[in-house]
Parts: sequence; structure tokens; C-alpha cells
Amino acid sequence: MTGKNKLAQTYQDWYIKTMKPTLDVRFFVTDSGSEPVREWLKDLPAIERKVIGEDIKTVQLGWPLGMPLVRNLGEGLWEVRIKLENRIVRVLFALDKSTMVLLHGFIKKQQATPKPDLDLAKDRLKQLKRRA
Repeated sequence: MTGKNKLAQTYQDWYIKTMKPTLDVRFFVTDSGSEPVREWLKDLPAIERKVIGEDIKTVQLGWPLGMPLVRNLGEGLWEVRIKLENRIVRVLFALDKSTMVLLHGFIKKQQATPKPDLDLAKDRLKQLKRRA
């Protein structure tokens, strides 16, 4: 790690430890008790989980954020736009007061957000609202 990168990492570590998060973060839980985003993350390599976690933490600490990291998809859905070394990841979330609820995660393979992924996140958002 170069001196500049080490300094940036030290600052990021300090910032995360001293800043109070703007949002809480939790995984969406299905009616059967599973956490689909947590389960999806567990199947990814550790280095990719780390990058995804760092970007979610950035949203948690810096909310409200916009492009290029966060995009509003409308209808109460947002996406965290994550670039990994060789692929692109999206984590779709909704806000429940001051909590970021992670609804769905996927590897992006085309330009637009695939309709099945968007529909799944919308369905989970409806379930979340029904429980409130």
C-alpha cells in the first residue's frame, strides 16, 4: 500500500469509528425468516463482500447521497451501485424511517436493471410495508 493509500485508509477507519451513522442498516427478512441479501452475500468471495460492505457503510454514514454511488429507482426503491474488479453489483434498498433495508442484491449483466430483479425488490418492499 502506498503512503497516499495508507493515509486515505487511516482517515476512512477514523471516520467510520467516530461518525454517528445517519442510517441504521438491516437485511430484509422473509415471512419464513430467511435473509436473502445476507445469504447472497455469503456466496460471494470475501474480497467482494468487503467492497460491498464498504459501499453500504458509505451510504449509511453519508446519507443522503446521489450518483455515482446511489440512484433513486422510484416507488421508494434505491440502488447502491458497486463496482468490483471484474463485475458490477447492485444492492436494492428501501428506507424505513431512518433504516436502510437491504431488499435484493445481484450481479449486473446488462445496461438496465433487469425487470425480474426490480419486481422482486418491489415485492419485498410491499411485504415490508404490510408489516409496518
